[in-house]
Amino acid sequence: MMNDIDDVVILAARLFLAALFLIFGWRKVRDWPGTVSQMVEDRVPTPVLAAAIAVFMELPVAFAVAVGAFTRPSAALMAFYTLGTSLVEHRYWTVVGADQLASMEGFYKNLSIMGGFLLLYVTGAGKYSIDALCSVTVP
Repeated sequence: MMNDIDDVVILAARLFLAALFLIFGWRKVRDWPGTVSQMVEDRVPTPVLAAAIAVFMELPVAFAVAVGAFTRPSAALMAFYTLGTSLVEHRYWTVVGADQLASMEGFYKNLSIMGGFLLLYVTGAGKYSIDALCSVTVP
């Protein structure tokens, strides 16, 4: 009985972790020019490529996490992606004034999200997943 509860919790964790990325990935696609402009404003090198990588990570990779397909590699990719976005978008140590606290909050929230992805990497997708349906055991 406990395993069923654990598998339901893992399913919920996958959905919660993916939701943010799916919502904002879709927004990036719908406002592609705005997405690229934001990358330019943030002084991201190769803003068009960076925007394309963001959309790829936030839509198909996050979707894979949500449905539990290739869960461990997808969770690892999302953890690294979230670290990268933290170092680009939330460098609170370079911000002065009123925006510093918001940037610091975003940075540490992203660390928490990374922790969730790393735990998902360790636990795997659980019983309610594409991985389990296909008997995939990815290290």
